[in-house]
Amino acid sequence: MPTTPIKNQSFLANLPLFRELAPEQLDRMATHTRQVRAPRGEILFHRGDEVHGFHVIIYGQVKLAFISAGGDEKVVEILGPGQSFGEAVMFMRRPHVVTAQALADSLLLYVEREVVFDEIKSDPDFAARMIAGLSRRLHQLVGDLEAYSMRSGTERVIGFLLHQCGDGLPANGEADVTLPTTKGVIASRLNLTQEHFSRILHDLTTAGLIKVQGRTVHIVDVERLRGHST
Repeated sequence: MPTTPIKNQSFLANLPLFRELAPEQLDRMATHTRQVRAPRGEILFHRGDEVHGFHVIIYGQVKLAFISAGGDEKVVEILGPGQSFGEAVMFMRRPHVVTAQALADSLLLYVEREVVFDEIKSDPDFAARMIAGLSRRLHQLVGDLEAYSMRSGTERVIGFLLHQCGDGLPANGEADVTLPTTKGVIASRLNLTQEHFSRILHDLTTAGLIKVQGRTVHIVDVERLRGHST
């Protein structure tokens, strides 16, 4: 769908990565940015595709995944509004290492590589924000590795549910969580089979810690769930 630079500039100006850019910088970025409307299920790129820029999500949800040697899908990340992906391989000038697929109807911005490189050369603060974003991603991946290696499946599921409550998580009492996508995708993200994930939810329900209805999980007692041992 055709777009104007002014519209792109408006989107860019409200994203953390670009929020502090001067108007003339936003103009340059917007000129080399296009909107991507991806209906649910659409593939944005495949593993092995060439990289010419990176994506930022305006609304919707995107899954990053790869297929194992055995043919199973492994979900690496589930991303939402304001988050970006593809920067690391863009800087390395290497092909994509994962496949990106929209999990919901989504609107994204695709920012061309060369304009990013130009802004990095002229604006050290912009370069620092790019580095900070990549560092946060690396920190998250290290945390994931620790979770897969050191925590049980039940601990991973509990951690995921508590994280989904966000900053408004009460110290005790009740809370509701809406699962952001299907149980199969969440299970893969947590390095579990869907059957194992469902069994853990069933065990937590039997223990009186949660109640599950569709994609809504009601946490009966936050403090008890947080302290639950396997």
